[in-house]
Amino acid sequence: MTNSEADSADVSFGDFQTLIRKMYYDKDVQRGIDGTFMWLMEEIGELAAALRQGTPREKSEEFADVIAWLATIANVAEVDLGQAIQDKYGTGCPGCGKLVCDCPINEKP
Repeated sequence: MTNSEADSADVSFGDFQTLIRKMYYDKDVQRGIDGTFMWLMEEIGELAAALRQGTPREKSEEFADVIAWLATIANVAEVDLGQAIQDKYGTGCPGCGKLVCDCPINEKP
């Protein structure tokens, strides 16, 4: 695989969660779910700021950080993100069951 191919490759949630586990699991377990959740909330705040007035690069980086911290918490909680996503959304909207959601806009599906 060339660098340009790697740069454009999609990463599955499972692969990403495994990568995050390899990089950070020992620290994450020591920090625990509560401590890790606080880091996730900080990153969500940074994403909110980037969405309001950040550059495209800043927005991209903050989205990546939020997903990384979400994967971190999933690892500590022993939740397989890929499986969780498939179970909840793999056959359609959890509210109406359709692949193109037709739930009322003011309702959370």
